[in-house]
Amino acid sequence: MHNTVAVYVARAVADFGPFTSVCEIGSRDVNGGIRHLFGPVRYVGVDPVAGPDVDVVADFADWDTDERFHCVVTTSALEHTSRARDLIVHAADILERPGFLIVTCAGPGWPVHSMYDGGPVLRPGEHYENVSAETLEQWMVEAEFDGCRTQWDPASTDTCGVAWLE
Repeated sequence: MHNTVAVYVARAVADFGPFTSVCEIGSRDVNGGIRHLFGPVRYVGVDPVAGPDVDVVADFADWDTDERFHCVVTTSALEHTSRARDLIVHAADILERPGFLIVTCAGPGWPVHSMYDGGPVLRPGEHYENVSAETLEQWMVEAEFDGCRTQWDPASTDTCGVAWLE
């Protein structure tokens, strides 16, 4: 994780929080985490690969839970799955009302990098695709959020967004 991701998430937490419970999609700490930005709340990290900060090993799009969360957050994960739209739709499914989704991901211009180690070489079968602000917004609309805002930052080449259920 690079600094602009932490800054964006911290700003979103300040603007829309505090939250009572958080679920993180793609929570495995490869190069820094965001859990600390939410303070002492119920926090569940979901990732398809076991590792630091992972509480549930699962593909989030298929994760079956009865628990509802005040916030779902994902940073630097959507570019690593061919099911990114499904992750956004499932995030809306597990949010309580009011609920918030906070997203950062690699946008146009980000170099290819592996979800396993952050390096430039993808492993066999590993997916990678940058996500535009327009595509992220389309997924949020399809997930039937009540509102959303997305942006692409040309300096960091991050795509970021927040969506909410009222």
